[in-house]
Amino acid sequence: MKHIILIFMSLLCFSCSSKAQKQTVDKNTQSDMKILVAYFSCTGTTEKVADAIAKAIGGKLYQITPATAYTSADLDWNDKASRSSVEMATENSRPELGGETIDIKDYDVIFLGYPIWWDLCPRPVNTFLEKYDFSGKTIIPFATSGGSSITNSVKQFKKLYPNLTWKEGKLFNSGAEKAVEWSKQIIEEQ
Repeated sequence: MKHIILIFMSLLCFSCSSKAQKQTVDKNTQSDMKILVAYFSCTGTTEKVADAIAKAIGGKLYQITPATAYTSADLDWNDKASRSSVEMATENSRPELGGETIDIKDYDVIFLGYPIWWDLCPRPVNTFLEKYDFSGKTIIPFATSGGSSITNSVKQFKKLYPNLTWKEGKLFNSGAEKAVEWSKQIIEEQ
């Protein structure tokens, strides 16, 4: 009888420990990945998408903030003398950033969100990419736009920052629901 109880207890302990190990592996697969959702947004459109992505995948939300906020006049793309028009016409323009600094080394994956300006990313996004060391990080761009695609902005990223690891980007014009599905799928593939 003692032998039967001892065998039963051994089997029970073995079963519990292997189940606990399996749960630990499954649980740590996604939780070990540290995700940052960095975004630039002047009107709130890109911010809504970034917020939805961060909530869906458990990422830290970080706003890329210019030292001087953009006014409506600054964003008037019909005015060639507006701040945004001048910045976008000047390829090496890098507006100063404000806001909190962030320790990029704490993150493995960076979702990078921005509106499309003149078929590219806004210059503050370039400032952000040049301010921090993204070596060894995976960067996944996403954008919002009234009519442009994300293609040229991603091509420019790869040209300007060829040593960084870029994943295919995605444009979201119809709200955050598709962004949530896409971001979850991206994280599952990592």
